[in-house]
Order: sequence, then structure tokens, then C-alpha cells
Amino acid sequence: MTPKTRAERAAQAMWDGDQASKWAGMEITHIDEATATLEMTVEAHHCNGHGICHGGVTFMLADSAFAFACNSRNQSTVAQHNVISFIAPGQLGDRLIATATELSLTGRSGIYDVTVTNQDGQKIAEFRGFSRAIKGTLFDED
Repeated sequence: MTPKTRAERAAQAMWDGDQASKWAGMEITHIDEATATLEMTVEAHHCNGHGICHGGVTFMLADSAFAFACNSRNQSTVAQHNVISFIAPGQLGDRLIATATELSLTGRSGIYDVTVTNQDGQKIAEFRGFSRAIKGTLFDED
């Protein structure tokens, strides 16, 4: 099995059970080993009292991209610690794009950066996720 095929199968297995990302309106637009891109359009129910995308929604998008990237090798992996810096607000109608890239994988611990941009390439947020592999896999490999 190629690394890309493994990543695609792992992503499908995760997506099948991921009600939160689907509920928020996210979609996976790219998946490969150690990388993932998820996108969503900011709708009215994603906006806070300032009329901009709620920071928790931006975080959720980045966290989901991080999750698909760090589980791409079919090793069950969870977040150990995450941090986000908000750079610009997402606006109603924006298409937010979260691209996750692995920086380091040593033993059971990984570090991933996720950049969130809008449809014009404007940076919305920078997220760093620290992962920890746990027991189990997402699908049985033959």
C-alpha cells in the first residue's frame, strides 16, 4: 500500500465517524502522508457577537486538519497540546482553508503546523499541534 493510499483510507475511516467536522461544514480537499487540507465556508452560525468567525470555529478547523495529518499513517493519534495565534478575522462568506504539515515525528510524538487562510490567501491563523500516538489503528491492513 502506498503512503497516499494509506492516508486516504485512514482519512475515510476517521471521516466516517467524525460528526463534529461534518456538522461544522468542513470538507477534506487534500490528504497524503503527514499532510491534510480541510476547508469550510463561514456561515452566519459560525459568527460571534462581533460579526466575525468565532475563534473556536477557526480553531476547530485547524484542529481537524491537524487530526487528519497526524493520523495519516493509520496509527491512532490524539492531540496532546495545541496553540493558535489569530492573525485576521474570518468574515461571513469566507472560504477558510486549513493546511496541516508535519514538522517532526519522533517515536510516539509529533509536531504539526497548520496555516489557516481565506480564499484570497490572507492568513487568518497559525496553529501548532503536538500529537501523541496511542494504541490502535483506524482500519485493518491486509
